Amino acid sequence: MNEIICPNCKKAFKVDEAGFADILKQVRDHQFEEELKTRLALADKEKQSAVALAEANLKNTLQEALAKKDHELSLLKAKSVSDLAEKLATKETEIAAMKSRIESAELQKKIEVSEAVKVIEKERDNLTNDLKIRETQTKLLEQSIKEQYNNQLIVKEETIKMKDDEIARLKDFKQKLSTKMVGETLEQHCETEFNKIRATAFQNAYFEKDNDSRGGTKGDFIYRENDADGNEIISIMFEMKNENDETATKKRNEDFFAKLDKDRVAKNCEYAVLVSLLESENEFYNTGIVDVSYKHEKMYVVRPQFFIPIITLLRNAAMTSLKYKAELNLMRNQNIDITNFEEKIDSFKSGFAKNYDLASRQFKTAIDEIDKSMSHLQKTKDSLLSSVNNLRLANNKADDLSIKKLTRGNPTMKAKFDELGNGS
Repeated sequence: MNEIICPNCKKAFKVDEAGFADILKQVRDHQFEEELKTRLALADKEKQSAVALAEANLKNTLQEALAKKDHELSLLKAKSVSDLAEKLATKETEIAAMKSRIESAELQKKIEVSEAVKVIEKERDNLTNDLKIRETQTKLLEQSIKEQYNNQLIVKEETIKMKDDEIARLKDFKQKLSTKMVGETLEQHCETEFNKIRATAFQNAYFEKDNDSRGGTKGDFIYRENDADGNEIISIMFEMKNENDETATKKRNEDFFAKLDKDRVAKNCEYAVLVSLLESENEFYNTGIVDVSYKHEKMYVVRPQFFIPIITLLRNAAMTSLKYKAELNLMRNQNIDITNFEEKIDSFKSGFAKNYDLASRQFKTAIDEIDKSMSHLQKTKDSLLSSVNNLRLANNKADDLSIKKLTRGNPTMKAKFDELGNGS
């Protein structure tokens, strides 16, 4: 197949080889060319007529379709206008409502914003005022601290000066005192401090100088206190030690522990307390009340300012254990009562047995004398009378023996016999 393009209409035609050969032949021939022109012109006219007819038919068809579409469009426009109008009205209503809400919300928002602004402004003003007040307080505090510091500095300087003066005075005073006088001054100080509060805090207490040196040594003061029933609450042996700064041989607190413990035991005191100004630079003894019971039982070392507190502390601790001491004494008294009761029973038994044995022996002697001889009748009579008298005494002792007498002075056994009597 060969393709040929029309020189007029520019359309392509496909022809077979025979047709193509024929065409070639016609082309070569002038007549064929004329005929071809004629045919082409005719074909062109037919084409134009067909196109015009097709255009007319298409125009009619399009006009009909256009008219139909115009009608449908008119109907659709009418419906759309109606729907749009309705929707528009609805939307306008919604828009109006929204506008109203927006305006209301904006108004509320403005009110809330205004209130919030007022609150924030108020907080700001408060913070500003607080800041001003704090700044003022800070300035006043700084001024007060400065003044206080200055005052403290002045007081400190005055205190230092007073202490220096006091130290100088004490040094001068100590230089004028002997070692014995220094010790006696400390004793007087402690005694004075105790007497200041004796009437209010220690009304029933005994606090006196230890003047009993029978054991070879003696302490300085003894403190004792008993309850209303005579039970000991607490007892303390005190030793006061001081030393002149210029004394050649310096003493230590520990040098007096053994003697103080010996005095405590000798005077039957529960505690031992050394009131000391020795070793003034030793921080161990400057901390307050120092327990040295690891060296000697129930022993303490204190500075003079802790003289009254150590008594108070030990006394309060002793008051707690007083109940147990009273119970222990009661148990001891009960044991003594039982022992006395047993001793009375044993004494009665011993006396009765003695009288009975004596009577038995006298009866035997009398019978032997009767058997031996009537001549001994008077002697036998005397022996019988003596035996009767002894039996009478024994009987009288037995008759005179009563629960009341056995329990006299023995409340424990009396209570127990009363319980037996009530139980029966």
